[in-house]
Amino acid sequence: MLTHFCRPSGQPRKNVSMTTFPDSHKDLLDAQVASLATIGGDGFPQATAIWFLYDEGKIKLSLNTSRLKTKNLLKRPKVSLMILDPANPYRYLEVRGTVTATPDPDYVFAKKVGAKYGGADLSEHDGPDDTRLEVVLEPTNVYAVTMG
Repeated sequence: MLTHFCRPSGQPRKNVSMTTFPDSHKDLLDAQVASLATIGGDGFPQATAIWFLYDEGKIKLSLNTSRLKTKNLLKRPKVSLMILDPANPYRYLEVRGTVTATPDPDYVFAKKVGAKYGGADLSEHDGPDDTRLEVVLEPTNVYAVTMG
């Protein structure tokens, strides 16, 4: 029996669809890294570790337009973002939803993300012809998981 699919009573767990972040897992929204899964052109998932920012009640990303993950989500805007608790790998937050992207030509949002990461300059990761997008994840399902 897989405990992460069952309650301690042995009864199957029912996933309750939420679109908000429960207090029990809100601390994970301050984590340093998340894993973003997009859907590639071949139909297979493509996962990438990313920096993110929980800002104004939303999960937001600053993405370079030349990257595969960005190209994927612009064509197929359904994504999954997983934030693993570094202190307890059996505790995580998974957010599935649809993204919207807006240009960030002056790096205003990118600088906000960089501030979370010790003042990192995200433009250092961009080529001369690259641009940035502010990507906002609108949750359709939020799963707050603690196993064991």
